[in-house]
Amino acid sequence: MAANGTSAENGRGVQSCMSRNGMWKVTSRKLPILKAGPIEELHERIGIPIPEMIFGDNYVSISHVKSGWTITLNAEDAMDRVSKTEEGMLQVAVAEEWKKQRSKQEEVKQVVKPFDWSYSTDYKGTTEKGSSNGEWRESDPQKHPIRTDLLSRPDPILFFDSVDLYEDELADNGIALLSIKVRVMPERLLLLCRFFLRLDGVIIRIRDTRVYIEHSSGTVIRQYTAKEEQYEAVQEKLRSMRENVAEAFRDANKLGPLLRTLEDRTDVFEVG
Repeated sequence: MAANGTSAENGRGVQSCMSRNGMWKVTSRKLPILKAGPIEELHERIGIPIPEMIFGDNYVSISHVKSGWTITLNAEDAMDRVSKTEEGMLQVAVAEEWKKQRSKQEEVKQVVKPFDWSYSTDYKGTTEKGSSNGEWRESDPQKHPIRTDLLSRPDPILFFDSVDLYEDELADNGIALLSIKVRVMPERLLLLCRFFLRLDGVIIRIRDTRVYIEHSSGTVIRQYTAKEEQYEAVQEKLRSMRENVAEAFRDANKLGPLLRTLEDRTDVFEVG
């Protein structure tokens, strides 16, 4: 165990951090992209083509040590939330180009089935309750806020990791990226799982899941926010702000405030 509370576990690519009071444990794993065999197996389980870069062995988990309650974020469960029907598909010309390219690359012998080829997911994590008897229940940010005032304090960072789950360049027409950032401080932790979609000339989409925990509490706060805006509308806003447009389009943090909020939901789990 290192002085900052971080340890490298026996599993390859695995790191973990225990809160100072021993109540919470954060674990992450980062490994290379999957090889052909595991990709084909994942394709068969999920039922849709796999993104160009799939980090199927990567994950981040947060566990309540006493009860075994755990929330885990991983690529397979996130992809399983991608629509497998035509509902919600982006009906644009590059969709057909993408399908043709991906069909050749993966040597698919049948017509690609309809699915959301932008890999947009509303994944909020996979929960295992352990011995806890609670359930996720809807709340609101006034009653259960993510304390940005406390998170912005210059507290020591005991643990930080950035973990990619999948990425696709959408036939060179943009990017779809699902990634996680987690940081642990002496009294609290914050996880951000972000899906970022930029489809050039069409749309910008950001879907964020935040998990916030005060180490002294058994309350897990989860906030899900979905935002999007038409590409041209964002482009005009950036120009009016005298931003470097090409550079800003690669920065989800700059784009987020310019998008319309479609959904903003707060849930809490009281871990016993």
